[in-house]
Amino acid sequence: MPGAAKTSLRALGSIESQTRREIILGRLRDAISSGVLAPGTHLAEVELSESLGVSRGTLREALRHLQQEGLVSADARGRLSVRVVTEREVDEIFAVRRALESLAVELVCASPGHGEAAARLRAALEAMRRTVGDFPAQIQADMEFHELLCALSGNETLVRSWRAVSGLTRAAITAAGPETALHNMAAERHLPLVDYVEAGDAAGGAEFLREHLRYAASRIVARMQAVGEG
Repeated sequence: MPGAAKTSLRALGSIESQTRREIILGRLRDAISSGVLAPGTHLAEVELSESLGVSRGTLREALRHLQQEGLVSADARGRLSVRVVTEREVDEIFAVRRALESLAVELVCASPGHGEAAARLRAALEAMRRTVGDFPAQIQADMEFHELLCALSGNETLVRSWRAVSGLTRAAITAAGPETALHNMAAERHLPLVDYVEAGDAAGGAEFLREHLRYAASRIVARMQAVGEG
């Protein structure tokens, strides 16, 4: 029994190794989000592990996580590269987000705690403003605002569904390039949504949210088309 107990404990892993994996994951995610690792870039394990100073095993785990998020894709031979998002995928991603987040707004506005929810969303907007000048941090803050909106709905299935497309959302934001992305992520563009939540206006908030995301998707697609024609 003592031997079995030790084996079980070892399976938990060390805090240091888990933290190291998270650090590498964060660096790779930021590099993809900022365009340092551009869409289509081949992710060679040997080169990346040497550059990051980590084992190939640790790197492989981080890449597997990014693949699950949708930021990394594999070709027929299993070679990994930064995900290239198509215009159709952008439309599909944002259509799903419109459905999920408009429902979240309706649920939040209908709850007796919508005033407190608005206060938390305003705090998230302040966090967005503090990230200006740090593109990866701005993407993270924008994603956290929208995830918070979903979490405040109290619907766990909705939150899980939103998280399932969050990685693809990051890939779409990256495809848009910094200029388009920064416009879409501006805190001021989100402020009316918080006002709707504070007022408990479910219909107004849901309609604003749908148009907010529809506009963001259209700008991303337009930018992708412009780059393709250039």
